Amino acid sequence: MACSSDDHLEIDEEKPTISVNYTEGFPQGCALLTRGETYNFRALVTDNSQLAAYSIDIHHNFDHHTHDDQVTECSLEEIKTAVNPLIFVENYNIEGSLTNYEINVSITIPNDIDIGDYHCAYSVTDKTGWQSRTSVDIKIIE
Repeated sequence: MACSSDDHLEIDEEKPTISVNYTEGFPQGCALLTRGETYNFRALVTDNSQLAAYSIDIHHNFDHHTHDDQVTECSLEEIKTAVNPLIFVENYNIEGSLTNYEINVSITIPNDIDIGDYHCAYSVTDKTGWQSRTSVDIKIIE
């Protein structure tokens, strides 16, 4: 006879969205990043219910691998072996009950890392665990 409050909960069936396709979004596809410089990595994330966390992953693409969501195709250098590649993987929480958030993280490209082809991958997770990701081809230069 008693009703459970769970009977009326809405089930979240929507993944959050993530985009760098706006004026301040960074990096855009095929961007050139210079060693020793500092950049603000920016992306807009949204969710129908509540955002929870995001991550930024910058890794080399010296083997020319791809990610499912890459849109822009950039000219790639020769395949090579990594000696001292940039590896940046950081996770961040989104505080509050936000449905819109702009990722804005300042990252300095080290002076001593391998130059060449890289990917910048953004990932966002909502409170119920849905995740979306996007990956951008970038090139680190002298």
